Amino acid sequence: MSNPRLHLDVLPETLSIHRLSPDATIPSGLLDQGFVAMVRTADELSIVCPATTALDSDDVAGDWRGLKVRGPLDLALTGILAYLSRILAEAGVTLFAISTFDTDYVLVPAAKLAIAIDALRTNGVAVKTP
Repeated sequence: MSNPRLHLDVLPETLSIHRLSPDATIPSGLLDQGFVAMVRTADELSIVCPATTALDSDDVAGDWRGLKVRGPLDLALTGILAYLSRILAEAGVTLFAISTFDTDYVLVPAAKLAIAIDALRTNGVAVKTP
């Protein structure tokens, strides 16, 4: 992707990434908690939710911040996550990607949010903070 006109919005809340067993029950009221993403596979149930949400999970990685690619994006577009991933990798920032029908989200460790924003802006990506 060359010279994209990408605009990202930093989500206001700190997020956590939880790993539960694949047969775990989705906690009641979870979908009322704001930003929530879930993926169930044969191996696990992964849940991303506000860090303030208490879940009984097998493992948790806390203190992540989300950046939302402004959409909606056409599903035929290619290279957006690759482009963002390259920028963040070169800046030494780990990412956790989530895609929806309309757009993409990139989660980065909260401690590296400023580094991520600076690297993205240096590469021509507009980033709006809350």
